[in-house]
Amino acid sequence: MEIIRELTEIPNLSLALGFFDGIHLGHQSVIGCAVEFAKETGCSSAVVSFQEHPYCYFKKESPKYILTLEDKHKILEDMGVDYLIELDFGAVCHMTPTEYLEEVLVKYFSPKAISTGFNHKFGVDKSGNVIFLSDCQEKYDYIYFATPPQSIYGDVISSTLIRQHIKSGSVFMANSMLGRKFSVEGTVVKGKQLGATLGYPTANILYPTDIIEPPFGVYEVEVFLDDGKKYRGLANFGVAPTVSEAQQCSLETYILNFKGDLYDKNIKISFVKMIRPEIKFANTDELKTQIGIDLQSVK
Repeated sequence: MEIIRELTEIPNLSLALGFFDGIHLGHQSVIGCAVEFAKETGCSSAVVSFQEHPYCYFKKESPKYILTLEDKHKILEDMGVDYLIELDFGAVCHMTPTEYLEEVLVKYFSPKAISTGFNHKFGVDKSGNVIFLSDCQEKYDYIYFATPPQSIYGDVISSTLIRQHIKSGSVFMANSMLGRKFSVEGTVVKGKQLGATLGYPTANILYPTDIIEPPFGVYEVEVFLDDGKKYRGLANFGVAPTVSEAQQCSLETYILNFKGDLYDKNIKISFVKMIRPEIKFANTDELKTQIGIDLQSVK
């Protein structure tokens, strides 16, 4: 997949439009539609998106993302997207829908097809919508696809709802809507090594500051190492109040059936389910006993 950040003429594309924060099942439907049309007609597929969430432009601050930009790129590539076109949101957000369609999409990409979600809006004051894109098909010689909403357990899938599930600890629901497990990555750093003294050595990473946070607590997780191996694990996300006065959030993971040195190595932690909230125990003996109980939820 080629990533393009300057407007360049690449004609005859099958376009998927959207920011696609999280690339959940609804987003995958839109992108998959564009990729499938490209394969069927022999053209190339492209996602037209932005480097930063529009929230950054309007609110002058960054939101908490569901996945990193690097992970977003990897998922799109795995989906078979040929081009990722990351526009400067500030340069196009004040265009009318007609200006954006004519001066950006048609001028540079001569789209054979355009795919969006059912509620896609764009242009100044969000005045462009699915009706506009549908009405312009004949004039600009493209086929338009508006994918229907995707639902799980009666709820329409959205990035907003996924954020709410993650923030409330409803990992199963978030994962169901994402179509994969909510995950974070980081480099293993040295901690106080208290886990090792308790018989449960942990691999510790600092939680990414730009990723949305689940509640402080203990989680069943899957751990992916650089060599591709996967392990089950028990992770504590929080500030470890029983043994620390630290304020910086860390993710400390006991990896089942693993022996080795992971310091300075990158690992990926995928959340499976929340087991319990983070608790401050009276002493480390109580903490050790509780870890043993928690592990029964994983084994």
